[in-house]
Amino acid sequence: MVFKKLLGSLGVGGPTVDTVLEGGAVQPGGTLHGQLHLVGGNADFDIEQITLELVARVEAEHEDGETEGTVPFERFTVGGGFRLAEGERRTIPFAVTVPWETPVTELHGQPLGVVLGLRTELAVAGGKDKGDLDPLTVRPLPAQEAVLEAFGQLGFGFKSADLEYGHIGGTGQQLPFYQEVELTPAPQYAHAMREIEVTFLASPGGMEVVLEADKPGGLFSSGHDAVNRFTVSHQGIEQRDWTAEVDGWVRQLAAGHGAHGTHTPHDYGHGHGHGHGHGEHHHGDHHHRSGPGMGTVVAAGAAGLAVGVVGGMVAAEVVDEVGDFFEGDDEEGEEG
Repeated sequence: MVFKKLLGSLGVGGPTVDTVLEGGAVQPGGTLHGQLHLVGGNADFDIEQITLELVARVEAEHEDGETEGTVPFERFTVGGGFRLAEGERRTIPFAVTVPWETPVTELHGQPLGVVLGLRTELAVAGGKDKGDLDPLTVRPLPAQEAVLEAFGQLGFGFKSADLEYGHIGGTGQQLPFYQEVELTPAPQYAHAMREIEVTFLASPGGMEVVLEADKPGGLFSSGHDAVNRFTVSHQGIEQRDWTAEVDGWVRQLAAGHGAHGTHTPHDYGHGHGHGHGHGEHHHGDHHHRSGPGMGTVVAAGAAGLAVGVVGGMVAAEVVDEVGDFFEGDDEEGEEG
């Protein structure tokens, strides 16, 4: 029996867990429901703790270039403190609240190329079994969808979405990374910007929208970034003219009313959200121009952002990244 338990602690003949998520895609700040299906090993085991961990594939910039890695961003204890008999089957339901800043992975059912996972860990007396890793699908909040739809109505096209390691200063950001949705400019703004990046920082009280435009340089000057921040409410989404509001935001950026600087840590000025709040934006950790990143989705900008994503092609690298993330998890888990 002691030998069996030793083998179990090494992952041989130990208990196993299969995590089944329920209810489809979850929204940021929403409740994730599921069940844990445990099967006992070849001996009795004391299950000390069952943990769920949200993880994301995140890009990080450093002096030598850019790398990608798996970053955990939330952890929940959902069970433990019981003995699982040899061969016993047990089901444990769970309901956990995901962070408000959880990145969006799909729009209208189409993947954006952002990869999130839910890792289940069993802490067994004498060892730890990493358990299960399942893909996590997150759909946008109504306010997020309204803003993206408005960009589409204005003629902006979806270019890519990725997760960047770092913190946007001057905001209420809680997670160690932030999501960027990169858009190609609408024809009427093509002269004023090469692309625009949208970041949502949601919270229970509302949502910050950070816009960054890559502005082309003139004959004797290099290009620069212009950044504004706007605050919107989760309430009254359907009563607002989002197309006009977002157009106003973009006009401020195009006209240079947002602050700007070179690709080094710097401060930005005030972004005014049509009476919905404003604030100073210190964007010190963000000083790059990312090209088509992880999971580029090609879409037709003229057809509108939402329509473009739905009708676009998902590049092969999206599938590769998803596969690598989940298939390669054992290796990464050993390192951590």
